[in-house]
Amino acid sequence: MIIIYVFSSGLKYLHSARILHRDIKPGNLLVNSNCVLKICDFGLARVEEPDATKNMTQEVVTQYYRAPEILMGANHYTAAVDVWSVGCIFGELLGRRILFQAQSPVQQLELITELLGTPSLEDMRYACAGARAHMLRRAPRPPALAALYTLSVQATHEAVHLLAQMLVFDPAKRISVVDALAHPYLEEGRLRYHSCMCKCCYSAPPAARHYSPDLEPVAPHAFHDGWERKLTSVHQVKEEIHKFIAEQLQTSRVPLCINPQSAAFKSFASSTVAHPSELPPSPHQWE
Repeated sequence: MIIIYVFSSGLKYLHSARILHRDIKPGNLLVNSNCVLKICDFGLARVEEPDATKNMTQEVVTQYYRAPEILMGANHYTAAVDVWSVGCIFGELLGRRILFQAQSPVQQLELITELLGTPSLEDMRYACAGARAHMLRRAPRPPALAALYTLSVQATHEAVHLLAQMLVFDPAKRISVVDALAHPYLEEGRLRYHSCMCKCCYSAPPAARHYSPDLEPVAPHAFHDGWERKLTSVHQVKEEIHKFIAEQLQTSRVPLCINPQSAAFKSFASSTVAHPSELPPSPHQWE
């Protein structure tokens, strides 16, 4: 409950800055023993594209946590793809197993329809023609959302209600992180986190807790990717990196330094946390 609350708060901040993470999965969440959570690995992140006529890459999000609109070849998508991934992780926390664990994108879609039922044509309006034709050829399936109650004893009515709103086939009908944070299920998580774990609130004698006026802040302004857009060559990238390092050396801050011979680097390089098999596979080529 606390983890999902803190996770959703961080995602709310990202989305308010118009940033889509596009690779939300357990391996990209850093959690310590005090349940302090950080979202990491922004290698696939990008600024939200407001123009629906512009195509966006489909080679994003590790398959188990990939939203159905991307599985079905949507050329454009929104921050709702991150919310779907949150729902998959939420279900995984409740059931202690991967919610949709398939060997291929098509099988992934089959597992999703086993739970949510066959989507309507309206729900598939973002899918490509080949994906819609594939779904229409399949025998209709009724929704089986009641199966979510069997995930664990922690799958209460409120938990399942929130999870079911995250796992919605149509991204336009999927709950946003802002609305998810207002859900009754996360109220206790908010209370626990801000009562003793956060840094935005503070305690003062005699045992009084002073709460922040904004418990789930938003970004002060949208992220601007102009700096990245101007880097059109490897030479420019190298120049900017050298300039950054030179600026750091002139300050009292510890300069950016990576020693490939260090034990820390070798440990990172041999880590299986970001194993190549977890990278987003190529999308299915629908006929």
